Amino acid sequence: MTAPGIAPAGRSQPGRLYLVPAPLDFGCTPQVPLSDVMPQATIVTAARLTHWICENAKSARAYLKRIDALTPLALPLQAQQISELPREVHKKGDHAGSGGVGFDARPLLTPALNGHDIGLMSEAGMPAVADPGSSVVRAAHDLGLEVIALIGPVSLLLALVASGLNGQSFAFVGYLPQEATERAKRMRELESIALRTGQTQLFIETPYRNEAVLQALLQHLQPSTRLSVSSGLTLPHAQTRSRLVKVWRQQADGPDNSTPAVFAIGR
Repeated sequence: MTAPGIAPAGRSQPGRLYLVPAPLDFGCTPQVPLSDVMPQATIVTAARLTHWICENAKSARAYLKRIDALTPLALPLQAQQISELPREVHKKGDHAGSGGVGFDARPLLTPALNGHDIGLMSEAGMPAVADPGSSVVRAAHDLGLEVIALIGPVSLLLALVASGLNGQSFAFVGYLPQEATERAKRMRELESIALRTGQTQLFIETPYRNEAVLQALLQHLQPSTRLSVSSGLTLPHAQTRSRLVKVWRQQADGPDNSTPAVFAIGR
């Protein structure tokens, strides 16, 4: 029996798993030139890959088409081997933690055991951060495959450094509850942590809820809490507004309901 991560006799060495960042303009108009936001080395590496794991095959092909316009793909778009993560992974997440029973991504990595490098991509930013993919990375490590993260934009860090909030201690807490009462409770909990410990609390929301979330924050947070909102990062209309809540209440010029945003609270 062949050991995990070791290619069968007569075959090449195992492939590697590349974490391929995508631009942050998914669903936005206009899109930014790919060369403005992605290093050339990342584009070249992505262009030579022919096996992919992604959130959505359609958006993955659209991204590969943008790459092909700069650096020709190793295989035509129609010949690329693209596997989607199951829908349940998108809805419920794919990281169960040690001892938990999460999604088993090992079958998706079979091409790597047969010698093919595989790219993992999400629809925007870095896979496995605020997006599914951690199960694939975890499975690659368990199979003894090399994991290589390529360089590209990460909205959470861009928002953090632009906020003026504590960058030495911070937490990304994902999405807030949708139900108004639970959402308000969660906002106050995060504010309490931020004010007590100084740890910046970062979270995101589906764009069409941006305005509702901002109004709820202004209603439930204390006047002296600092709130930062970054939207459209890397796009021509990108902006970050970082103010005390009492100032926000006088000038609530936050993101619209069509642009991805990152919210941060702290002191």
